[in-house]
Amino acid sequence: MEKREVKFSLVFRDMWQSAGKYQPRVDQLVKVAPAIIRMGCFDRVETNGGGFEQVNLLYGENPNKSVRAWTKPFHEAGIQTHMLDRALNGLRMSPCPKDLRQLFYKVKKAQGTDITRIFCGLNDARNVIPSIQYAKEAGMIAQAALCITHSPIHTVEYYVDLAKQFIEAGAEEICLKDMAGIGRPVSCGKIVAGIKALKKDIVVQYHSHAGPGFNMASILEVAEAGCDYIDCGMAPLSWGTGHADIIAVQEMLKDAGFKVKDINMEAYMEVRTQIQEMCDDFLGYYIPELNHVNNSLLVKPGLPGGMMGSLMTDLEDNLKSLNKWKAKNGQPELTTDQLLVKLFDEVAYVWPKVGYPCLVTPFSQYVKNLALMNVIQMEKGKERWSMIADNIWDMILGKSGQLPGPVAQELKDMAAAEGRAFETNDPQGYYPDDLEDYKQKMQEKGWELGEDMEELFEYSMHPSQYEAYKSGKAKADFEKDLAERKAKKNAPAAADMPKTIKVSVNGQTYEVNIAYGAEAPAATTAAAAPVAAGEGEDVLAPLEGKFFRTKDAQEQPIPVGGEVKAGDVIGYIEAMKTYNAIRADFDGVLTAVLVQNGDSVEEDDPIIKIARK
Repeated sequence: MEKREVKFSLVFRDMWQSAGKYQPRVDQLVKVAPAIIRMGCFDRVETNGGGFEQVNLLYGENPNKSVRAWTKPFHEAGIQTHMLDRALNGLRMSPCPKDLRQLFYKVKKAQGTDITRIFCGLNDARNVIPSIQYAKEAGMIAQAALCITHSPIHTVEYYVDLAKQFIEAGAEEICLKDMAGIGRPVSCGKIVAGIKALKKDIVVQYHSHAGPGFNMASILEVAEAGCDYIDCGMAPLSWGTGHADIIAVQEMLKDAGFKVKDINMEAYMEVRTQIQEMCDDFLGYYIPELNHVNNSLLVKPGLPGGMMGSLMTDLEDNLKSLNKWKAKNGQPELTTDQLLVKLFDEVAYVWPKVGYPCLVTPFSQYVKNLALMNVIQMEKGKERWSMIADNIWDMILGKSGQLPGPVAQELKDMAAAEGRAFETNDPQGYYPDDLEDYKQKMQEKGWELGEDMEELFEYSMHPSQYEAYKSGKAKADFEKDLAERKAKKNAPAAADMPKTIKVSVNGQTYEVNIAYGAEAPAATTAAAAPVAAGEGEDVLAPLEGKFFRTKDAQEQPIPVGGEVKAGDVIGYIEAMKTYNAIRADFDGVLTAVLVQNGDSVEEDDPIIKIARK
């Protein structure tokens, strides 16, 4: 006897995010959409959401235009589009004001996104429930997500109770977001059964990653328990840090007696070919080979597939910087595998200490960054916990929501020593409305607010990335990085390779210099000259990343000539998706800023000068 129907969703956005650093360009997305539709097996497609918009900005493309063009063919075919959002954080790593969160859903509905998958990495209902309400008010389908992980705290009862809160708050659907693929199959089945017992007709969708090796068994268990939709990927971006392939999932469920749609294999091969062409064009230069491989070592640290894509790319730079220090200090260098094992072990150590936040954006990055900083500092002979970014402190202190478990006493003692207080209030209260500030800034710059206020939304959601996009710096930086990666992979003699490329952005031409191997790049003819150096002592970059004077519109930088006190924040290094504060070590006068806003810096590069008083 044939069982009920199980439907499929292609998580096209997450396929790319779980593989590497970037998403396809809008022309590539529009080209592949008809073939995805012709496959005939998908009732839903994940088109956009967390990560999608930042990376589009990073290589100089307007994500608002991308979302509108990308969702259109699916609507015309009767396929629902869905996106991923981070509740209090919207589409970014840091919390959003209330007015921005409300605008968010109005913009995405107008752009053509049907369903929003709302999640909070702390599973704090206070962060999710307002987004359920805002999404429904905007006309979107509100799908509330349970972030699945495995710990003494995260039991079946814990998750069923959380789903009950979301359903009572008006959630129309529930998603089991098994972002690391470490949810145990039987437990996932019990969670789905518990949700269906609460409300028989509630739509349940299951999302998991293949990496640790559990997810095919989990898919079968949740289907048996009543799950309605299964998220799938497809080759060449299935398995590894990605998702189970639609072919395997469809055949498994068909054999189990479920009603499932057939796959048009001719269209499947066309989509697969186009994905490979996208990889060959430029996206493959940002996909590490290890991300194609399943790895049960991930069971222990529980790092999510969506983060592993960028982690392995970023780790190259971290390792290079660390080995540079080791070589300078006469120590043996580490291999990628050695650093990875040290990182995984440290994540497993750190996670309980910071209260078992679910390892999903942004908290997976926070825990990973904290662990990586600990590893790097300890490799250099320094103390564990010696570098904790402010937004990581915000998580520890409760400003992002209530942690599932208690914080370790050693971190409580550190917080007390630094005058940091633990918070229990609703996190939204710490982030005042600021849309009017951004609207005024755009008017001053002569920038359009956009159709349905979408450009205002984008600037408010991603201020530094949007400014880099508008100036052309983002595209120039991306083209330079891609040229260097292509040159390194193709590896002809450096003398035969171009030393400069010209990039045209919004009618303005930029000349970008390229260096190969150990070469130093020539002086760049950029849009602005470096700030002149003043008197005083150099402040060195504490780590590799991008330099910014401030991290948001509310913060005013200390001007050149301004007085600073020891401990004052004088800038930030944005690394691994967090802003790491740079503080003055002594009282004095800030006499020079040696690098420009958004410039890439290496560890120990001079970035600011301060003269002692």
